[in-house]
Amino acid sequence: QMQLVESGGGTVQAGGSLRVSCAVSGWTYSTNHAICMAWFRQPPGKEREGVSSIYTYYGGKDVTWYNDSVSGRFTISQDHTKNTLYLQLDNPKPEDTAMYYCAAREGGARYQCFGDAGFYPAWGQGTRVTVSS
Repeated sequence: QMQLVESGGGTVQAGGSLRVSCAVSGWTYSTNHAICMAWFRQPPGKEREGVSSIYTYYGGKDVTWYNDSVSGRFTISQDHTKNTLYLQLDNPKPEDTAMYYCAAREGGARYQCFGDAGFYPAWGQGTRVTVSS
């Protein structure tokens, strides 16, 4: 069973940089397997929303998606050798303050790998990011 553990959250000044990580266990990247991994966030008092996703299928190029609100500022990436997913937050804004969660689903189709929380069965416990002005 896949398990996800986020880390790297904290307080960052607006305009700075921060990287959050998600360690994946119970899954090993390999050929002929597809996996969709994503970052979600839940700001205080608001609903959870999709931030970014990455679809990996060996033999093909990774496909990424970004919420318009973070496009050009955040970057999703992964290190297969470390079984770790990352989200680089550059030029964060106070409105990016939230609990950040990683999520994953084995298999699935590329067109499904976006910001629909119901698509993902595996979730981490979250890491808090606070952006100060």
